[in-house]
Amino acid sequence: MSTESVVTQSLTMQPLVELAVGGMTCASCAARVEKKLNKLPGVVATVNYSTEKATIQLPENLTVTDAIATIEATGYTAAPVTREVAGNTEERALKFRLVVSIILTIPVVLLAMVPPLQFNYWQWVSLVLTTPVVLWGAWPFHRATLLNLRHGSTTMDTLISLGVSAAYLWSLYALIFGSAGDPDMRMQFSFFPSHTAGASEIYFEVASAVTVFLLLGRYLEVRAKSKSSQALSSLLSLGAKEVTVLDGNQERTIPIEFLKVGDHFVVRPGGRIATDGIVIEGSSAVDASMITGESIPVEVDPGSPVVGSTINENGKLVIEATAVGADTALARITQLVEQAQAGKAPVQRLADRVSAVFVPVVLVLSVLTLLGWLIFGSNVTFAFTAAVAVLIIACPCALGLATPTALMVGTGRGAQLGILIRGPQILESTQKINTIVLDKTGTVTTGRMSVHAIHGTTKGSESELLRVAGAIESASEHPIAHAIVVKAKEQTDVPAVTDFLAIRGGGVQGTVDNKPTLAGSPKWIAQELNSTISDPWIDQYQSQGMTVIAIAQSNQLLGFIAVADTIKSDSKQAIANFTALGLTPILLTGDNKLAAESIAQQVGISRVYSEVLPEDKVTVITELQAEGKVVAMVGDGVNDAAALVQADLGMSMGSGTDVAIEASDITLVNSNLTSAATGIKLARKTLATIKGNLFWAFAYNVAAIPLAVAGLLNPMIAGAAMAFSSVFVVTNSLRLRRFHK
Repeated sequence: MSTESVVTQSLTMQPLVELAVGGMTCASCAARVEKKLNKLPGVVATVNYSTEKATIQLPENLTVTDAIATIEATGYTAAPVTREVAGNTEERALKFRLVVSIILTIPVVLLAMVPPLQFNYWQWVSLVLTTPVVLWGAWPFHRATLLNLRHGSTTMDTLISLGVSAAYLWSLYALIFGSAGDPDMRMQFSFFPSHTAGASEIYFEVASAVTVFLLLGRYLEVRAKSKSSQALSSLLSLGAKEVTVLDGNQERTIPIEFLKVGDHFVVRPGGRIATDGIVIEGSSAVDASMITGESIPVEVDPGSPVVGSTINENGKLVIEATAVGADTALARITQLVEQAQAGKAPVQRLADRVSAVFVPVVLVLSVLTLLGWLIFGSNVTFAFTAAVAVLIIACPCALGLATPTALMVGTGRGAQLGILIRGPQILESTQKINTIVLDKTGTVTTGRMSVHAIHGTTKGSESELLRVAGAIESASEHPIAHAIVVKAKEQTDVPAVTDFLAIRGGGVQGTVDNKPTLAGSPKWIAQELNSTISDPWIDQYQSQGMTVIAIAQSNQLLGFIAVADTIKSDSKQAIANFTALGLTPILLTGDNKLAAESIAQQVGISRVYSEVLPEDKVTVITELQAEGKVVAMVGDGVNDAAALVQADLGMSMGSGTDVAIEASDITLVNSNLTSAATGIKLARKTLATIKGNLFWAFAYNVAAIPLAVAGLLNPMIAGAAMAFSSVFVVTNSLRLRRFHK
C-alpha cells in the first residue's frame, strides 16, 4: 500500500463540497484542475467541464478556502455553488465577441475568395480587419494557452491559438518581407493548399475565419449546455417565492425564507404549495406532475402528505409545514440531479486520459508534418499550411463534450419524468443487467388491502354482511379491517359498535345493533360458535393467497369476506416492459407461497421466492449473482435496503422509506412500476448516446488528421469542420430531451 493511500485512509473526510469553476475553455482545462486538486493530501475531486463544477471530498485538515486557492493558483476562478439558476452572462459576452468577429471577417473572406473584388492594396485592408479578430476575437483561446503554458501544460486551446497565430504571423511576414504586399497582388482561393505558393500568399482569411468558426462552435456549446440544464433549472424555479401563513385567525404573506417547520399556511385553488407538509383542513386534487412525472392529480384530504411546489387544483387547503429549505423533497431531488451531472462515467474517464495526451501528440505531429514536407522538397508555404491544418483539425473539443452533455440532458430529462439517476456510473450498470428482482408489497402491489369478494350464507344477504362487518371492524386499526370498512361505507350506512375488544391471533368482538358480533379467521369463529366451518368458497380464495374473514352475529354465521393486497394497475405492463428490455423478472417476498404465486401469475412472473425473511433477501440476491446473473432490485421498504445495496443496480420507489431511497442507484419519485422500466431504458439510451458521441468524435479525428498531414485540407475548411463536429455532438445529446415513457 502506498504512503498516499495510508494518509488518505487515516484522514476523516468532510461532506462533499461543490465549487463553481470559471475560466475553463475545454475538457483539458477540467482535467488539469482535477489533477491539481487530487494532488492535495487526502483530497478526492472530480471536475466537470460541461457543468463547470468541481465536486470535492476534503479531509478534516483542509478547508474550502484551500481548494479555492489551489484552483486559483492553477489559473481559474472558483466559488461555492449557489442554488440559484445561473444567468446567461457568458452567453451574451460570447455572442457579442462572435458577432463583431463575423462582421470583420466577412469582407476578409470575400476579398480572398473572389478575385474580382481584389483592388490594389486590398491585402492591407484585410490586415486591418483581421488584426482585431485575431487579437481580440480569439483572445479566449490565447489567454487559456498562455495561462496553461505558465504551468507547463497544453490544452485544446493551445492548438487553436497556435493555428490562428501561425496563419496571421505568416501573412504578416509575407506582406512585409515577401511579395504579398505589392499593390497588384491577386489570389485564387483553393480548397487544397498549393504546392507552388510562396511568400506571395497570405492567410488572413484562414486566421479570421477559423476564429469565427471556433467562436461559433464555442457559442453553440454554451447555448447547448444552457439548454441541457433546463430540466434542472425548471426544478429550481418551481419553488414558491411567498407563502400565506395563518397567524391565529389572521392571514399574512411572508417570503418563503421565513417559513418554519410547524407553521400553518393556506393554499387556494390554482396556488403552488409552498413546502412539504401535512393537510390540516380541506380536500382537493393536487397536480404533482412536475415532481413525479405523473399527469393524474392526487386526491388529498386531512392527514394526507403533500410535496412543496406541487399545484393545488381546486379546494382551499390549510397545511402544516413539515420540511423547509434544503430538507424539502424538491431540494433533495435537485441535489441528486446536480450530483449525478457533476460525476463522470467510466467511459468519460477514458476520454479524459486520451485528451490529456492528445494535445502534445498533435503538436509533435504538426512539427513533423512541417519538417516532412520541407524534407520532401515542398515550399515553406505549403508545409506551413499543412502543419496549421493539423493543429486546427485535431482539436478534440468534441471528445470533451461527448459525455457531459449527454449526461446532463439524460439526467435532466429523467428528473422531469420522476426518475432520479444517482450518478453516471449507474448508466453502465443498466446496460449489463439481465435479471430484475421485485419486492412484492409496495412495488408490484400497492401495499394496501382491499376487499376482493363477499360471500353471504343463507342466514344473511351480502349487503347485510358488509354492513355488520363494517361496523365491527370500524374500531380496529388493522389494515384488513380498514379495507372492509372502506368497502362497507361505499355501499351502505355503517352503524356504531360498542363493547369492542380485539382478540390477539383471532379477531374482534363487540356489539352491533344490540347484538353480539364477531369477525375473524374462520378457525377462530368456529371455536367461538362451537361448531365446524367448512365451505368450498373459503378454499377457493385462500388458494389464491387471499385472507378470508368470517362474520358472525348472535351465534349465527353471516358469511365471509376475502381480502388481499391490491396489484398496481401498471404492474402487468411493467413486467412486459422488463421482458422487452431483455430482463428476467423474479418476485421476492416474505408472504406465503400461495399469495406470492397468485400475484406472480396475475402479472406474468414465472419465478418466485416466497416466505423470505428480510435478512435473507441479500442471500437470494447473492445466490442469483453466483449463478452468473447481473441483478437489478426494486424495493421500497427498510427491509429492502441491504438487498438494494447488494444488487448490481438498486432501484427504490419514491413512496418508500428514506433508508431504501438512500440505498438505491435509481429513485422513482412516483410509485409506478413502469417507471422502473422507463428509468432503465432512459439510462441505456443515455449511455448509447455517450458511446455514439465518442465514436464520432474519435472517428472524426482519425479520419481528418491524415488528410491534414497529407496536405489535402485547407486550414479554413479544417476550422469549420472542427467547430461543427462539436456542434454535432451537442445536438446529438439534445435529442434525449425528446425521450418519452
